[in-house]
Amino acid sequence: MLNDGNKSLVERLSRSQIYQDYEQAYSQTTGLPLAFRPVEVWQLVHQGKQNQNPFCALMGQNSNSCTACLQLQRRIAESANADPQIVVCFAGLAEAAVPVRMGEQLVGFLQTGQVFLRKPSAGDFKRVTRQFLGWGFRVNLSRLEEAYFHSRVLSPAQLDSMVRLLSIFAQHLSIVGNQVVVQQEHAEPPNIVRAKQYIREHQANDLSLGEVARAVNTSTFYFCKMFKKATGLNFTDYLSRVRIEKAKNLLINPNLRVSEIAYEVGFQSLTHFNRVFRKMVGQSPTEYRAHLPYL
Repeated sequence: MLNDGNKSLVERLSRSQIYQDYEQAYSQTTGLPLAFRPVEVWQLVHQGKQNQNPFCALMGQNSNSCTACLQLQRRIAESANADPQIVVCFAGLAEAAVPVRMGEQLVGFLQTGQVFLRKPSAGDFKRVTRQFLGWGFRVNLSRLEEAYFHSRVLSPAQLDSMVRLLSIFAQHLSIVGNQVVVQQEHAEPPNIVRAKQYIREHQANDLSLGEVARAVNTSTFYFCKMFKKATGLNFTDYLSRVRIEKAKNLLINPNLRVSEIAYEVGFQSLTHFNRVFRKMVGQSPTEYRAHLPYL
């Protein structure tokens, strides 16, 4: 259910009334943005959020600074695996992340921040400006300076208190998440739940309908009908969707060639991969990669 499914679970929990009410109350009380993000995320989590730091909003308009922000998200995912963590970006702004777990499984993070932990100085802004200019960042410097020095400043103790609040709420979300998982597992036949898990775990292999049917102890004919009824897709289309979603995640890494990604997610030819990707995404893998915000 989790792993590839944790993104859909986070999305469902984010739409729940308890989360919507808490996010609104938290933002109104603290003046800070709050996001509930999956473990693997390839976007700026506070973009467009209530109380987003205006300096961070300006940073997101530049590809290099956007990349730096995305790298920060990766650092958060790596460091906050077990316990809440506070990390600081290159501009000196602190971001806090609280893990949301269901048993031993990490579902996602409650993330807040975009604040200074001490009052920034003119020297700090000069250093950040040099970095921006080195990246070829084009922006009105007076506007950037105004946004920089109007960023919230909290003491470490104040931010720690907010992290404790989020830790309590993370426990509530965990309970709600368990209820959602139980409901979803009861909504689908156990064979379909196991089949989806098997497909996720073996999607890089040359996977066949018969192999998956055998893995869940079902005849190929019966499994084919049952799978289409439960998912709305035939086996081939479902497997292709799983592979394409994995490929979209891998395309964020500019060091991986498209051909490498195609074979890693389970396609046996680059031509087939390109054709299926275009059919499902509406553009080629190369075009999709070119439009990613961090490049």
